[in-house]
Amino acid sequence: QVHLVESGGGLVQAGGSLRLSCAASGRTFSSYVMAWFRQAPGKAREFVGAISWGGGSTYGADSVKGRFTISRDNAKNTVYLQMNSLKPEDTAVYYCAARLGSRLAVRPDDYNYWGQGTQVTVSS
Repeated sequence: QVHLVESGGGLVQAGGSLRLSCAASGRTFSSYVMAWFRQAPGKAREFVGAISWGGGSTYGADSVKGRFTISRDNAKNTVYLQMNSLKPEDTAVYYCAARLGSRLAVRPDDYNYWGQGTQVTVSS
């Protein structure tokens, strides 16, 4: 069982940056593939990025490549999402998710555990 808590969301102007954090409970954090998803009002939950157990492999959505970076610190049981050059269309609730296994999955249904989400709002 993994309990996930996101933080770091807020209001930022277009072109600005934010860093989201996701703190995980449990002693087996390093056994989970971690990911970030986002969901805007009236839209489906969208994959943002995923990172492997040790952090050596990452995969990001085309819409955020070159702007967002996912990383993790297994000693701190935390995964991060560094978001740069933010755009109004990045406005959404951002969720952290965890899954057992090694595949950097992109579908929400492939993830076993979810945080409560943190709101990111980008003003134009």
